[in-house]
Amino acid sequence: MNDAIRAQFPALSATVHGRPLVWLDSAATAHKPMAVLDAMNVAAATSYANVHRGVHELAVRATAAYEGARADVARFLGDVDVRDVVFTRGTTESLNLVARAWGDRHLRAGSRVLVGQMEHHSAIVPWQEAAKRAGAELVAIPFTADAVYDLERYAQLLEGGAAVVVVAHASNAFGTVHPVAKMAAMAHSVGAKVVVDGAQGAVHGPPRVAELGADFYALSGHKLYGPTGIGVLWARPDAWEETPPFLHGGEMIRSVRFSGTTYADRPARYEAGTPPILEAIGLGAAIRWLEGVGWNAIVAHETGLTAYLLDALDTVPGLTWIGRGAPRVPLASFVLDGIHPHDVGSVLDREGIAVRTGHHCAQPAMEAMGRVATTRASLGVTSVPGDVDALVAGLAVVRRRLG
Repeated sequence: MNDAIRAQFPALSATVHGRPLVWLDSAATAHKPMAVLDAMNVAAATSYANVHRGVHELAVRATAAYEGARADVARFLGDVDVRDVVFTRGTTESLNLVARAWGDRHLRAGSRVLVGQMEHHSAIVPWQEAAKRAGAELVAIPFTADAVYDLERYAQLLEGGAAVVVVAHASNAFGTVHPVAKMAAMAHSVGAKVVVDGAQGAVHGPPRVAELGADFYALSGHKLYGPTGIGVLWARPDAWEETPPFLHGGEMIRSVRFSGTTYADRPARYEAGTPPILEAIGLGAAIRWLEGVGWNAIVAHETGLTAYLLDALDTVPGLTWIGRGAPRVPLASFVLDGIHPHDVGSVLDREGIAVRTGHHCAQPAMEAMGRVATTRASLGVTSVPGDVDALVAGLAVVRRRLG
């Protein structure tokens, strides 16, 4: 991407410890272009009101902008029905909604829940708790030393039956893009529902959820160059029909009597209370901005830059990056011999370079790899080769100081 793209992100002009910021932590959260900031500011200044409830002009404007954002998301997900798009506070809430609402209704004693061993804690713990409540069995789908799910072993696990399979579109810990469509088809062959954590996958190209074979697909706005506090849960109509409301309160009802309550149609029945209005507007603006840049250009840019990153890391003495040979999103998770990742991150920070260190909310994955933590460098639409060069230079400083 050119300087004109980067210039639209005011945060990238910051300095850290007297050095220009090198942002290599987009997988944790992506900065926002002015188009997103402006959309939210204009809405707050000129069209702020609660949605769906008022007949006055500001309420009409706010509702139109909020529902316009839902249409943006529906288009992004593959021109799906807007009624199947539910706004949440983020991927974590979306995954909890499925585990609590769908899971509590359908899991029974003896049910089996298959969850990828590489998954984020937000995809593991809600189902762990749902299985505990139901007396169901939680089973980990193992992966290989290349950070690729073992499909042969997965097929064997499915032979024992499964109520639901939970897998990420892409690993936040190692960057691996999982064969979701194939895994979904295998799961459906035994009657299992498929829940996909799209937090890391969606930002790198429209996910086209129906083609992936997902029954539920979750994503977060702040990974997608939008604001925090906004997420999405999409589901197939038949999956929604099997899912009762998760939260109860205003707006999600049709009528309330002390004798009983009837609920609104989707998506309203899953959006109790005042929703994240400005955040939804910001997410819609982010999607439109990405479409303006062009998905083909974004994919080409990130693909080339990922190759540049991995080739550059191969020149660093004593560095091992995980997931070699696997399809991947633009991030690298690596270790430096003899140096703890937290120390690597601290020294890089003094050089103005922001990376993520730790277990990345994926402790079972780290344990399976025999690691406590890694350093993760992640790229995005604003990244340039100079960021990678700065990282390599920074790692040389790490080695001089700590090696």
